[in-house]
Amino acid sequence: MQSYEIEAPPWWVQRWIDLLNSYRFKKRLERARKYAKEGNVLSIEFEGPQVLARVQGTEPEPYQVSLSIDPFTEEDWGYVVETMAQEAIYSAQLLAGEMPENIEQVFTANGLSLFPFTLSDIHSKCSCPDPKNPCKHIGAIYYQLGDRFSEDPFVLFQLRGRTKAQILDDLRHLRSTGTVELNPEKKAEVESQSSQSAVTSSRLENQPNEGEAEVDTPVKLQQFWQYEEPLDPSLVVITPPPDNRTVLDVLGTIPLAAADSRVMQYFREVYQLVSQQAMMSALNRET
Repeated sequence: MQSYEIEAPPWWVQRWIDLLNSYRFKKRLERARKYAKEGNVLSIEFEGPQVLARVQGTEPEPYQVSLSIDPFTEEDWGYVVETMAQEAIYSAQLLAGEMPENIEQVFTANGLSLFPFTLSDIHSKCSCPDPKNPCKHIGAIYYQLGDRFSEDPFVLFQLRGRTKAQILDDLRHLRSTGTVELNPEKKAEVESQSSQSAVTSSRLENQPNEGEAEVDTPVKLQQFWQYEEPLDPSLVVITPPPDNRTVLDVLGTIPLAAADSRVMQYFREVYQLVSQQAMMSALNRET
């Protein structure tokens, strides 16, 4: 008989599940889990850091559910991203769609907690007549969010007020310039001025001094494809493929027997590790 091991959820999902399991009304949680598994959650949408959902109950009309966690301030997020940028591992793993194992230290170092301490720290509301909170409809959203966290750890950051695009943009900018600019209009203005200054400086450097004649520099064919100067960091965007595909996905199905599925799993883990280490190497500008 062939046995199958149930894969454990990622650690950040397990933290969320542990938060749910701390709720003392276990029967209510069982009904909530059943609602989540049987497709009673009709929709989940984000309105900023707030979650808005529709859950089908016993009535014909679905119930309206809202859920939120107190978001961090702009200043708090500025300190958090600055702390992340000091270690290449954080940028590499987040860009690869993974939650760093010790990410909580980044928040605690700035007097914050990424995860809620108790269910009472989560603000939730449902249009159903059940006076208990969480009701089974709210509980179903908790479980659905756990699945979302597993697919995309940035959902947890969004509940704290920062989207994936905002975090990655701030990380790239901080690692290239040392400062986080939160105003995109001001950022565009500074970049435009920097570009114009660079063009002007380049023209002045290439102009001959007064009284000197222009000298054509001969082209060396052996060095045509070589470029010894460092690239402008602001022009280089380091990011993995948007769909997180590996070389195995690009190559397509490899003709291995069903019994060799463990080999394929091993290859996938190796390629993911190589991709992550390549991102770390590229982002670590000091080396």
